[in-house]
Amino acid sequence: MIKLLIFDLDGTLADTARDIADAINYALKPFVQRTYSVEETKAMVGSGISKLLASLLPEKSTQNREVVLNRFLEYYSDHVIDNTTLYPHVKETLSRLDNYKKAVVSNKREALSKWVIGGLGILNFFDVVFGSDSVPEIKPSPVPIMKLLEKFGASKDEAVMIGDSNYDVEAGRAAGVTTVAVTYGFRRRELLKDADFIIDSFDELLKIIPQINETRIRRNT
Repeated sequence: MIKLLIFDLDGTLADTARDIADAINYALKPFVQRTYSVEETKAMVGSGISKLLASLLPEKSTQNREVVLNRFLEYYSDHVIDNTTLYPHVKETLSRLDNYKKAVVSNKREALSKWVIGGLGILNFFDVVFGSDSVPEIKPSPVPIMKLLEKFGASKDEAVMIGDSNYDVEAGRAAGVTTVAVTYGFRRRELLKDADFIIDSFDELLKIIPQINETRIRRNT
């Protein structure tokens, strides 16, 4: 039976793209002669902001990586939920999943993740929030998921990873847990094909999780 639900944040629980795009453009402004749109930002984010910002700097500006990262963190910390919103059905669905332990695993830093979740009024639904600085490795590494399994005393068969990106699916599969991909987030549907389940709306979890439990019961009888 499922006992632990693990959620990605950006693109899964909340649409954070506009605020991230604004912070990226602010951070890069002294060094890059262009700005990035929200859609471009959605396609780029996921592997951690330090790596992303470094990849957007010209080669001759590599010495400015720390400056750019600090500019991003300074701006984003002050504007973390200016335009960020929960996706439809997130809050009410979480409230109906109260029989499960719930955690967030984000490649955003832990404090920033908590500010987003808290600012949107859903922090109380989660037992743990892991960010990029909470564990030694980030998604698509399975390490954050394995740490949560250990923390909650859950087996691989008792956990589900829910996310919008190939990084979430890869991390879940590497950890041996069931994966559920959402199509409304930041990644194209074709990148989610390796997930065990694909859903188009967050509230479909209310049907999918019982299905997973039924499969577990049949397999063990």
